[in-house]
Amino acid sequence: MGVNAGHSDPPDRILVWGAGAIGGTVAAYLCRAGLDVTVVDANAAHVQAICDRGLIITGPIENFTEALPAWTPRDVAGVWDMIFLCVKALHTDIASRELAPHLAESGVVVSLQNGFNELVISKIVGRERTMGAFINFGADVLDPGVVHYAGRGAVVVGELDGRATERLARVHRALLHFEPAAITTDNIWGYLWGKMGYGALLFASALTPASIVEVLDSRPARPALTSLAREVMTVAAAESATPMGFNGYDPAAFGPNGTEAAIDASFDAMVAFNRRSAKTHSGVWRDIAVHHRKTECDAQFVPILDLARRRGVAIPHIERLVSVMRQVETRALPQSLENLSLLAVTEPNPSKGSASAAP
Repeated sequence: MGVNAGHSDPPDRILVWGAGAIGGTVAAYLCRAGLDVTVVDANAAHVQAICDRGLIITGPIENFTEALPAWTPRDVAGVWDMIFLCVKALHTDIASRELAPHLAESGVVVSLQNGFNELVISKIVGRERTMGAFINFGADVLDPGVVHYAGRGAVVVGELDGRATERLARVHRALLHFEPAAITTDNIWGYLWGKMGYGALLFASALTPASIVEVLDSRPARPALTSLAREVMTVAAAESATPMGFNGYDPAAFGPNGTEAAIDASFDAMVAFNRRSAKTHSGVWRDIAVHHRKTECDAQFVPILDLARRRGVAIPHIERLVSVMRQVETRALPQSLENLSLLAVTEPNPSKGSASAAP
């Protein structure tokens, strides 16, 4: 049944820019539901595989193959009213510039990404043509044309100014075909801040060879992890944001009034959530261990370091996370559980903000 069943509006044409783990999974489900979906991806081999045999979705949730039009950025032609941007944060600027000519004057770009990419997108296509989204499901690209959908998670969409609009309702109806529990919100920035707190924990886990569950469940690791989440929540408070919780992550537990019991309860809930997923390691871990490429660490956390510096907020553990991650990315350090000990900060950092030097 199409997305507009019961509505008089014509069906939406959707362009998914970035057909990897996130974009590929969403695109396959929306296309299977009868929506008019086209995908774009910079990986020519991935695009060719989709054109040759369709996009294969595999994993514990469902296994199916969906035929859908696929193009590289230089070959795609046309204009769309709705574009889902699903590239990694570090590619947001170039992808936004590439998709801009394909966005209708009254269209909208929806950021299905991690980080505050809406700020980058809005500078290129305009704030009025940008919508925020928060996602926490698990998926990975296994081979060209093959995506492993490992575990369901929260899906939230909202206008940047919190309004309830007709186009928000349309985007929501589309996403319901992928995640029936998807919701709209008037506080999308709160969800993005919440994801950054949780994301700091995932980035820390990627410094090691261990799984997400193993790291989050490690009592010795929790003090350092707690410091990371607390610092992100401190910057959020300085920005007058109200972080939102999801899938076990409780922002209040890592806030100024959080108790040790609340922190442990949140860690235990995050462990329980991740145990249900077939995705054992984060996409950040795969960038390092499988793809041997730069992660989204700078793209996601340098903006937070910059905000902290402007607000006069010290976040030395996040600085350490960025510094250690850069060393792991360049192979100056191997992935090791010992890297978690490097996140400890015993003295104030005299060169405040030093980790936010040019990426």
